[in-house]
Amino acid sequence: MKDNIININLETSTSPSVTEVRGRDWISYGDANGEWSNLYPQFLIDLYYSSSITAAIVNATAEMISAEDLIIEDEEDRDLEARVKLQNFLDRANGNESLHEVLKKVAFDFKLQGAFALNIVWSKDRTQIAEVYHVGVEKIRCAKPDEFGNTTGYYISADWSNTRTNKPYYVPAFNVNDRTSPNQILYSGLYSPNMNSYYTPDYVSCNNWALIDARISEYHLNAISSGFSGSFMISFANGIPTAEERNQIERSLTDKFCSETNSGKFVLTFSDDKTRTPEITAITPSDLDKQYLALQELLTSNILSGHRVTSKTLMGLDSASGFSSNADELNAASNFYLNTVIKGFQGQLLKVLHKIFKVNNMDMPVQFVQLKPITTKFTNQDLAGVLTPDEIREEMGYAPLDVDVEVREDLSTDKFIELESFIEEFGEDMPEGYEIISEEEAEEELEEFDFESELNADYYEFASTGSAYPNRKSGQDQKSKQTEYEDDIYRVRYRYTGSLVGEREFCKKMTRAKKIYRKEDIIAMGTKQVNRGWGEYGANTYSIWKWKGGALCKHKWFRIILVQEGKRPKNSDKIITSTEAKSRGVKLPRNAKEVSVAPHDMPNHGFVNPELIAKYKNV
Repeated sequence: MKDNIININLETSTSPSVTEVRGRDWISYGDANGEWSNLYPQFLIDLYYSSSITAAIVNATAEMISAEDLIIEDEEDRDLEARVKLQNFLDRANGNESLHEVLKKVAFDFKLQGAFALNIVWSKDRTQIAEVYHVGVEKIRCAKPDEFGNTTGYYISADWSNTRTNKPYYVPAFNVNDRTSPNQILYSGLYSPNMNSYYTPDYVSCNNWALIDARISEYHLNAISSGFSGSFMISFANGIPTAEERNQIERSLTDKFCSETNSGKFVLTFSDDKTRTPEITAITPSDLDKQYLALQELLTSNILSGHRVTSKTLMGLDSASGFSSNADELNAASNFYLNTVIKGFQGQLLKVLHKIFKVNNMDMPVQFVQLKPITTKFTNQDLAGVLTPDEIREEMGYAPLDVDVEVREDLSTDKFIELESFIEEFGEDMPEGYEIISEEEAEEELEEFDFESELNADYYEFASTGSAYPNRKSGQDQKSKQTEYEDDIYRVRYRYTGSLVGEREFCKKMTRAKKIYRKEDIIAMGTKQVNRGWGEYGANTYSIWKWKGGALCKHKWFRIILVQEGKRPKNSDKIITSTEAKSRGVKLPRNAKEVSVAPHDMPNHGFVNPELIAKYKNV
């Protein structure tokens, strides 16, 4: 009789399990039930593909972790060589990808698996990290620890479900003190309690609910594909057939009645005895539709809680609130999720990156440029156009101003048209046929000093026009008796440098344009209304060369010296610095001290009236 009953095991556990298997050099990483033996990372991947709610949260969170970009922070007294080396590494982490492209993959693994792995490739002389590649966590298993409990290496396999075909191979763990192997694995994650060697995802407690989500979708798919779908019990009262006959009857009924194309068909039976007719009993639980709706709400709530998500809308899930409510909800939810979840992941990534940067002698602060959600219907410019300064300060949580100050700044939307026109007209890209031999702060360079003239004086007769015309040779681009632009040995240009996420629109536009400028164009900019209201006593024009973005500004001018390719003097083997230029007889007078100092660091932070410091402290 026992052969006539199919036993269904309803016990399911999704918690991870770590075990050491005799005869294996690696530590097994599976689930507690043994259904996913040494395949827990693959279980998480399958769960991601089968649970739509889990996939939405993982995708959105991974995008937030990797952010919009990774940039070097605006730090003073930075070493030029280290900064250039780090920027090159950010642009090219390996032969095919930038570091941010690698981090996007790493961020996805970090959220989905709770861990991430990097393949560290050493240079031939083992003095530098040459390349960094992403390695999928599902391919990695930890080697058994040494006598001190440290993991000294990892085993990698393309498919751990078939290790006979995909034989695991050993790769040493990342170790700056042992660089014997050209390839090493850096495996990291956030602390996981009661776990040895491996890291678990932060949402592991809600995986049972995610599994329910997956099973419900499978149920509905089967319900469409199968007409009966487990909703009917058919009993035959003419004896128990053989196992082969039972299988044949089951196949016949399935082929005839079970599919989405067989709806509306009827069942026809023949019998010579009423007591021997098949009995068809419908299995119809009461209020099944209401049960599924309640279950869907319950599992959604629990999955969101497991991921520490306070707003479904933030994850791209449907919300019952209206448009304006969504905007308000996104404001609060985005900030909360960023500070309590995202920054924890990003902090761990930055710690690992600093280990790599330190090896290459380029350990400088970097930061993520965070994504910005669509939160309001009105821009800051819209609000500034209709609110008074005190109303704006109240909205930002600041006390009203004690004194009335005349606000001369034009807050119209076309305020920066003149600046944009200037950048388009006078901004230059790096010229072809020249190479950079020096890039440094314009150290107290006098506003009237012609740097380029001094460099070219030993090679050509020249005459400075002192005028600024677009698409023409600079007064600092030395003119010989020949009129060709290409005949100059040296060119000197200036770059506006600092954070790309500056607080003022002027600084944002100048840095993000990534252009270089002739000096006389910068001087001429001081006669244009490119940054209204930030001059002395609220004037609309001022010396951009000295005061950059105005009081409290943290940006600076950097001087770039270029030389014609193939015509670099023999005594210029190293980057030309001010001292080297002097040694060749080039006299470099001291410049106005305001040039190399950010207004933020000047007396009164660059304000003539110190009472204005509090007003514009956060502008």
